[in-house]
Amino acid sequence: MLTDLPILEAARLFSPTDYREVLKREMDGGKIPLSLGKECPVKCEFCYELDHSYRETLDPPKTTQEDWEFILNYINTKPTDPVQFWCLGGNEYMEWTDLFLHPKAMEWVEDFLKYTDKNIQFFTVGFVHVPKIHQLVEQYPGRINFELSVITLGRYRQQLMPHAPSVKHVMKVLDGPAVSSANFYAFDHNTMSEDAKAISKINSQCVLWMGCLTPVKGINESTGALMRKGRASLPTEAEKIYDAGLPNLTTIHTEAYVTAFLNRNRILSIFDSLELERRDPVVMARSVYKILTMFRRNRAKYLYIPNATLGGDSDCTVLLTLNDIALRITNEKYIFIPQCVVESGRGADKDIAGVTVDDFVKKTGVKVRLLRKINTKFANNRLYRNGSLQNYVNDYVRNPLVRHYETFPLSA
Repeated sequence: MLTDLPILEAARLFSPTDYREVLKREMDGGKIPLSLGKECPVKCEFCYELDHSYRETLDPPKTTQEDWEFILNYINTKPTDPVQFWCLGGNEYMEWTDLFLHPKAMEWVEDFLKYTDKNIQFFTVGFVHVPKIHQLVEQYPGRINFELSVITLGRYRQQLMPHAPSVKHVMKVLDGPAVSSANFYAFDHNTMSEDAKAISKINSQCVLWMGCLTPVKGINESTGALMRKGRASLPTEAEKIYDAGLPNLTTIHTEAYVTAFLNRNRILSIFDSLELERRDPVVMARSVYKILTMFRRNRAKYLYIPNATLGGDSDCTVLLTLNDIALRITNEKYIFIPQCVVESGRGADKDIAGVTVDDFVKKTGVKVRLLRKINTKFANNRLYRNGSLQNYVNDYVRNPLVRHYETFPLSA
């Protein structure tokens, strides 16, 4: 991981008295910004919010009834999109927390469904009231997308989630119509595969959302080692589930190197359409760098950019920061940057830290040419398009080309 001090930092946006402005910014991004008024007490060992110092956040105080009425009224001024699901919890300008620990969370979810015509989605490790959550889903069919963060039901649960609900409670949440999808991960042999069978046995309707977790900055060493063990065991675990033929829809969203390989043909075709010159410098993270170097050698000047801001094992072009890029460039007069890098929740032409393209150009003197075709919509479509378990097993795990891809040197 690079240790250079940042040379690009976003201008500060808020003062401690601006919490209503934070609420508005989150709602403008489709969020329902409740707050616990404190750090998340669940303290999951794998949480990506353990270090969010790269972006400015200002957590409001604990949401009051007055705050809630302000939130509800503001959301009701927004037009209703029938395919949009408003996300419970701010996570762009606020720190992510499990909001079902707020004593009025269930009541306010019901308010949202009753007093707006909008849909809602939420993520929780299971702090929901049973049977109330099942009653709400039956009362408001099609308007709730409940993604249950199971993570693991097995031997590593206490280590990773010491303050999470018990397995017994999680099973009660699963036993009914409420849960749309259950996400859980590989940590070793007989972890993800056993969880899949247990969840499917009690709920054959919810989507099984599986994969492995990536160690990033802030994750402790032992947890990072467990995540990497999960990465190594993922192919075997996935095959066990695939061969079991469970009735649930099965998806798998793993690390960027797998996503890039599964989408290699589309990555190559869109790259070909850009009509770049051989000497044009193009920035990208490691996995895409490998794909283009393997299949389009010398078609442009590929600049591999480590995800230094997020640190750890991060390897995702969308999550690159302009500071990561600034630390990598040498004598380039101009560079091509995929638009998805500067199309974050912070706003147009801003990276995930809030730094603008203009900031980058002024500080580095390097001109930027945006690759408009490689935008967030394209990146998101690629993330989910080939995300079925079947596709992962057949086109990755059982594909002989993968061995060459995984061992392909970055310096090639």
